[in-house]
Amino acid sequence: MARIDEVKATFWGEGLYGVQPPLTDAVVQDAERRLGVRLPAALLEILRVQNGGLVADAWNAFPTDAPTSWSENHVPFDDMRGIGRDDGQPSLLDSGYLVEEWGLPSPLVLLSGDGHCWIALDYRTCGERGEPSVTWFDVEGDSELPLAADFHTFVEHLTAAASFDDADSSRSAS
Repeated sequence: MARIDEVKATFWGEGLYGVQPPLTDAVVQDAERRLGVRLPAALLEILRVQNGGLVADAWNAFPTDAPTSWSENHVPFDDMRGIGRDDGQPSLLDSGYLVEEWGLPSPLVLLSGDGHCWIALDYRTCGERGEPSVTWFDVEGDSELPLAADFHTFVEHLTAAASFDDADSSRSAS
């Protein structure tokens, strides 16, 4: 298990996909107002390094004890949304629309996903000002799997997808 400072230093992969302009305090305050939640400090620390984008290969999967439609033993975390309104780039600010569009419970802030599956900050138990858990949602399978009690713990358990057996990690949601 990695410490958050280690992960934060090497969290982001290469490329501009999903990268928003640098994060400012004003952008964070506006985002929290629009989303109606307090964002976790650990998330904001990582987004201050780079505001969204591709996740480095060393941290692009989260191990699970239960199988999902993705794999017997992990879920993917290839990218993470930033905060902003850069045209064509996914953003945490799209969460409200996407939650409604995909029939997800609320309140959630969608960190990563493609519509069929999502990884989200889950505020249902803690409330809008609490520390959200992190949950995997499989829309097609109509299931959810709690991943971590909070974002800090989620980050510290991230690992490389390549570390999983290829036979187990190749299942698809089809």
